[in-house]
Amino acid sequence: MDELLKKIKDCTLCQEFLPIAPRPVMAASSKSKIIIVGQAPGRKAHDSLTPWNDMSGDNLRNWLGVSREQFYDTSNFALIPMGFCFPGSEKYGDVPPRKECAPTWHPPLFEAIENPELIILIGQFAMKYYLQKKAYKTITENVSHFESFLPDYFPLVHPSPRNRIWLKKNPWFETTIIPELQKIVHQILFKD
Repeated sequence: MDELLKKIKDCTLCQEFLPIAPRPVMAASSKSKIIIVGQAPGRKAHDSLTPWNDMSGDNLRNWLGVSREQFYDTSNFALIPMGFCFPGSEKYGDVPPRKECAPTWHPPLFEAIENPELIILIGQFAMKYYLQKKAYKTITENVSHFESFLPDYFPLVHPSPRNRIWLKKNPWFETTIIPELQKIVHQILFKD
């Protein structure tokens, strides 16, 4: 795994398409119990080289019911984005993740993680890539029908503060989905 992580950290595959120098941001170990597949690092994650190091990460940790320390313990979570480098920003948020990363790096990473018990898919890009034909038409449908993807996948809306309107329109997410997510995550992480 160490050799693979070094190759990823040194990757310049899509350098010519990035607004700034590539700095792949991810975290994993061969012992990770849960894989979180996100979109791409934001500017704060890029600058700190720490995945989910922003308000989205704070929201995600709250949703999972874990501390910052538990979240960044790679024996608990592998933090693997669809695009490994900050893709740049546009008027309403970050540019979509680069398409080269997932097909290049996900297969060897997932193979190197010995026994993941759950893959949490965050946002439309991860859902589209992994759920493929099993996916419903919308993110909302994927999230509301999360049980149909278990035990392999748990789809989630992106925890970005920009999704406050979605959360307000879908109160069932916080009353039904989050407790189920926390229950599953805690069963996996704290079963001893």
